[in-house]
Amino acid sequence: MLGPFTKLDDVNPVLGPCADSRWSCSLAGEVAWEEKDVFNPAAVVRDGIVHLLYRAEDTVGRHLGTSRIGLASSVDGRVFTRSAAPVLYPADDAHRVFEWEGGTEDPRVCCSEEGDYVMTYTAYDGVKARLCVATSSDLRSWTKHGLAFPSMPEVWGKAGAIVCRVEDERLVATRLGGRYWMYWGESYIFAATSDDLLTWTPVVHPLESAKAQQEGMPNAPDYEPRWQPHELGHLASEREALVAVIRPRSGRFDSVLVEPGPPAVLTSDGIVLLYHGKNALSGGDSSFPAYTYGVGQLLLDPCDPTAVLARSVEPFLYPDREYEITGQVGNVTFAEGLVPFGDRWLLYYGTADSKIAVASAPR
Repeated sequence: MLGPFTKLDDVNPVLGPCADSRWSCSLAGEVAWEEKDVFNPAAVVRDGIVHLLYRAEDTVGRHLGTSRIGLASSVDGRVFTRSAAPVLYPADDAHRVFEWEGGTEDPRVCCSEEGDYVMTYTAYDGVKARLCVATSSDLRSWTKHGLAFPSMPEVWGKAGAIVCRVEDERLVATRLGGRYWMYWGESYIFAATSDDLLTWTPVVHPLESAKAQQEGMPNAPDYEPRWQPHELGHLASEREALVAVIRPRSGRFDSVLVEPGPPAVLTSDGIVLLYHGKNALSGGDSSFPAYTYGVGQLLLDPCDPTAVLARSVEPFLYPDREYEITGQVGNVTFAEGLVPFGDRWLLYYGTADSKIAVASAPR
């Protein structure tokens, strides 16, 4: 595991809502774009400066406010200065159909091998969440590339965590077996591969194996289908279905759902993926309130990134501060921003879907 992580109580929360930030939206007019809640940040170190790309909500619209992605910067990773305007947001463009009026949510960011930045984010139209990709050379001007899974436009998709190696203070997308890998999904964690970091192909396997297991046949693979084949689009034929890397566990902190956190880190021991788990109302971990979001860790095999080598039994990060317990959604610690900074790891996380906090660990 990475860590142990310590919450920096002397500065937490490092960011919260700001009613003074006003901006002219081409779809809604002037809005206080981060008035209601600020949470779920990605993090990048560039030229010795820590940058947060965070989800901010206004109070406009039908979906508890429209989400946009803002930018804040810090020389020490503790005290941040915000940019006046969001840097990725719904607009009157080709992607409006996926992003309006729910918004752009929950970014994860890493570096490409060419030195640009790659962001995976959730586009929410108010009905369905879809995983999308954007790129930038400077963290301020972003080019949207659309759906991460263009062959599956109707599949609910979130949380794209690309496998990276550590280079100084950067997390750089790295190929394994000639391809880039990404963990994604909500409820289950799935895997996908890509040749260019823009268009992704989910990892699938024969549907007969799933049917065999469901029918109780001996020696069938350990598999539970998340969606039926007809819901997967034309990528999945009658013989294919998504491979679940992990699923919820009865009696544990992740008994309702699991979801990837920040970009996964390639280490000498394997691939380390921080992930979120949600606790069940009944049948979960009784030491945490129902529906608590905590953060655990996975160790995966670089030779087969779908193979789990180890999985934490308990969360290493969970709500125990007032700002993590009380907010838009109570009892939530939701980590999406992990960066190497000097001799430390800094982990930025959303608290109760309302504010942003940071924890630190030795590298």
